[in-house]
Amino acid sequence: MIEARAFFWFLALLCMLSGCGTIPDMHALLHDRSLYDSRSDFVGPDGELTDQQTERVMLRLEQHQKTPSDILERHLAFEQGLSDVPLVLGNKVTLLENGAATYQAMLRAIRGAQDNINMQTYTFTDGPVGQMFADALIERQRHGVQVNVEYDSLGSFGTPKSFFDRLRQNGIGVLEYRPVNPFAAKLPWSFSHRNHRKMLVVDGRIAFTGGINISEVYANGPSGSEEKGPLEYWRDTDIEVEGPAVAEFQRAFINEWKYQQGPALGQHNYFPTLEQKGNQIVRVIFSVPERFSLIYVTLISAIVSSQTNIYITDAYFAPDHQMLHALEHAAKRGVDVRLLLPSQTDEPLILAAQHSHYADLLDAGVKIYEWQGQMLHAKTTTIDGVWSTVGTSNLDWWSIARDNELNAIVLSHSFGDDMNLMFRNDIEGSAQIEAEQWKHRGFVERLHETAARIIEPLL
Repeated sequence: MIEARAFFWFLALLCMLSGCGTIPDMHALLHDRSLYDSRSDFVGPDGELTDQQTERVMLRLEQHQKTPSDILERHLAFEQGLSDVPLVLGNKVTLLENGAATYQAMLRAIRGAQDNINMQTYTFTDGPVGQMFADALIERQRHGVQVNVEYDSLGSFGTPKSFFDRLRQNGIGVLEYRPVNPFAAKLPWSFSHRNHRKMLVVDGRIAFTGGINISEVYANGPSGSEEKGPLEYWRDTDIEVEGPAVAEFQRAFINEWKYQQGPALGQHNYFPTLEQKGNQIVRVIFSVPERFSLIYVTLISAIVSSQTNIYITDAYFAPDHQMLHALEHAAKRGVDVRLLLPSQTDEPLILAAQHSHYADLLDAGVKIYEWQGQMLHAKTTTIDGVWSTVGTSNLDWWSIARDNELNAIVLSHSFGDDMNLMFRNDIEGSAQIEAEQWKHRGFVERLHETAARIIEPLL
């Protein structure tokens, strides 16, 4: 295992030296006045909203905002100016914490599928959880539901070929994203360009996304395990979406599937008519290395526009100087900036790079907490109680410049309250990093931090 990991790092370093994506110039983008001239594009179950309807939506959001926030005017205009992806009204967004709750909801949706299931994951393991999902997917395929599964070759490298062969033999469309073996891959081959998205869309009516993979690190199954406590499994966060925004998830999956020349999707009802299911407003954004990360740019803009609070949970925190500057500047102007980060990780270099930024962040007034469980894998943010995002993208260079990622932005005060409550509960299982205590860390630890900082663009 150690030799294999070292081999992968060697290949990754060689491939990344040539570059795959770019970090955008946020100063230029944030000062591009033309990006703030865009009117937010709101879409409801019956189509695009009129100017008057849009004004009423914005007014309702502003009336519920305890403290005025640039999020609802300046940032949303900037976000729309960069993307043609609409803000979709009429959705029900359910917050899912950890493996047991997420797997239960996903399997319930799969077992109730009537027409089609599209699933995209980074890691799909051949253990109890993976077999449970495979069995559920095969059962639906045998009953006439078209099932399509895309997995990343590197993320699922330890899964035997026979596992996916079984899916194919039962009629499921299976696509391996960019095989690690260059002789099995289509040109141009790239080791570092991975598909890190996790998404499940059922019947075009229910969608899931977040950080969770199909793996035993989360639990032995939907019921969890009585042998271990909650801190001994990986901590993750996902969402379940019902309503018109599901079409955006479906579109993202199908576009990627066709671009990668996956098996024929068949004549199925992938885009049914979708009715209003709730009051949440959702924008689905995704990134590819071929152009700058819209997720990264959007998050920095939201941080710059914040007025009251920024609560970020991140699994692999090794950001560039622009993200760090935005967080530090927000804290200095009085915004309550809090970071919940892992205390241990499956990538030691990332942890050292994470620690290398603590001193400057703490000096600026950023509050830092470290999760005391086995592994914190969630990727979430909530700002000013109304703008939230849950998805697959981390704050490291790999996510920003080299991975396909997907995040859902939710404009909702009630969902923001749920996110804030979850964050406060997570802090109860965390240890706060104090500035004075941090100054007395050992020489060896500082040395590791310096080394990790030097190679941070490769992480």
